[in-house]
Amino acid sequence: MPTRATDGRRAAVLGSPIAHSLSPVLHRAAYEAAGLTDWSYDSFDVDEAALPGFLDRLGPEWAGLSLTMPLKRAVIPLLDEISDTAASVDAVNTLVFTEDGRRRGDNTDIPGMVAALREHGIEQVDSAAILGAGATASSALAALARVCTGEVVAYVRSEARAAEMRQWGERLDVDVRTADWSDAAEALRAPLVIATTPAGTTDALATAVPERPATLFDVLYDPWPTELAARWSMFGGAVVSGLDLLVHQAVLQFEQMTGRTPGPLDAMRHAGEKALAAR
Repeated sequence: MPTRATDGRRAAVLGSPIAHSLSPVLHRAAYEAAGLTDWSYDSFDVDEAALPGFLDRLGPEWAGLSLTMPLKRAVIPLLDEISDTAASVDAVNTLVFTEDGRRRGDNTDIPGMVAALREHGIEQVDSAAILGAGATASSALAALARVCTGEVVAYVRSEARAAEMRQWGERLDVDVRTADWSDAAEALRAPLVIATTPAGTTDALATAVPERPATLFDVLYDPWPTELAARWSMFGGAVVSGLDLLVHQAVLQFEQMTGRTPGPLDAMRHAGEKALAAR
């Protein structure tokens, strides 16, 4: 039970399904590297209906929670405060319990994307393309608001999705143009391509990778590499992986929950790579 007695501090990742999550591996590695022997990090399968009751049962030993689907929007009405970053995309992936018992929500996916790009030398691009239009695509747009100076083209499967992406562009002050998924091969010529689609969706695009590709940010990490990422690398293009994103956003969560900076990025990355290799 989440309320069991403990002498240390606690954190966990919530979502449904949750068994696949690498968050426990990353955060436990961070605790070990930082010498936080009295900290623990668990995972709980929690859906939208169970979330309010779960939060209400947590005791004062709890420092924070990582939130994945389907809880990133469902948690917002249950918070006392929300960061501007999280509010910009209506999505919270980090819940921190303050010393006075308040629930503060944030989104570390967006700065995590920016940090992952910068780690690979991408500080600024004059245009970009996004493959997909789901929740991750809106976070990608928010990240591009910080690194892209020109047009972003989103390749989507329906007019409804196209309209959503244009609305997000207006909200985030990003110049967004939409195009049909049937033309997605054209996206691969952009200076930066962010693939936000589920596993297997971009496999058919692998044969369309140009001879001199620029940078691909594929948010998947399992299975890895995707066919698109493998082909991209083979042609000499730079590839930012979903593990890069996962580690950078988790470092920011670690820092917020523990108050320790900088977070042990290398230890978390190594643990993530080892866990994926064992799958």
